[in-house]
Amino acid sequence: MGRQKVYLDKLARTFQIRNLLLRQALAECLGTLILVMFGCGAVAQLVLSGGSHGMFLTVNFAFGFAATLGILVCGQVSGGHLNPAVTFALCLLGRERWRKFPMFFLFQTIGAFFGAAVIFGMYYDALWDHPGCFNVTGPKATAGIFATYPGKHLTIVNGFFDQIIGTAALIVCILAIVDPYNNPIPQGLEAFTVGFVVLVIGLSMGFNSGYAVNPARDIGPRLFTAMAGWGSEVFTVRNGWFLVPLLAPFLGTIIGVIIYQMMVGFHVEGEVRDRNSEKEENVRLTNVTANDNHKEASKEMH
Repeated sequence: MGRQKVYLDKLARTFQIRNLLLRQALAECLGTLILVMFGCGAVAQLVLSGGSHGMFLTVNFAFGFAATLGILVCGQVSGGHLNPAVTFALCLLGRERWRKFPMFFLFQTIGAFFGAAVIFGMYYDALWDHPGCFNVTGPKATAGIFATYPGKHLTIVNGFFDQIIGTAALIVCILAIVDPYNNPIPQGLEAFTVGFVVLVIGLSMGFNSGYAVNPARDIGPRLFTAMAGWGSEVFTVRNGWFLVPLLAPFLGTIIGVIIYQMMVGFHVEGEVRDRNSEKEENVRLTNVTANDNHKEASKEMH
């Protein structure tokens, strides 16, 4: 037991990364892998079993709980963003440095890529057994297990609007959850609350195109499917649909940040600022009064 402890200590010292940004990025990578692995795993069960091992509701619950678990895995290290749109929002508000954004985006995408790879490996035989195993479109398509694709009724414009609204809703709710001045969530329960938000968005906004609202969660698995056998069609289908879940969430983030700050954030922050200013003014007046009294007492003594 003692020798094992020594070896483990040596391993820890050897592999310890001292660069904080890299540590945080690796944590985001693992957290996003968890999100995609469990979420896409639920979709794989539903599609490949023909509906006998899942339904739309179970997929939404899987993504909600997967978000919770992903945040619990990496939250203490990186904040548990799991989504470039969330990182972008916090950078816009000045709560994170802009240098984090490209790094987090890259590693979140890598995590999503490998999360899709895990599910591909797990259900490899089931995929080959499924009719049209590498179809991108059609009733037997399987590319939608990993990335999001629009419904037959959905146009590019409506899909863009869909992603903007979904991401804006996500960002508004997350900003409310992490806002220390607006009915703060008890410490440790933030992950569960965010998972609940993801669940609600899925249940109410998932019909059109699968509610990606997360560029990394979509582009990472899409890159994997392009390499794993589905080919370049994953990028060309529906006139380059892949750009919608890649770009629209960032516009939705800007709108979500503006809505929250204009309607809630600036006001609750202002109240706290005003209270702090009053306290500082009271302290200053108390000090001035105390100094005046001290001077008067000194004069009387002389």
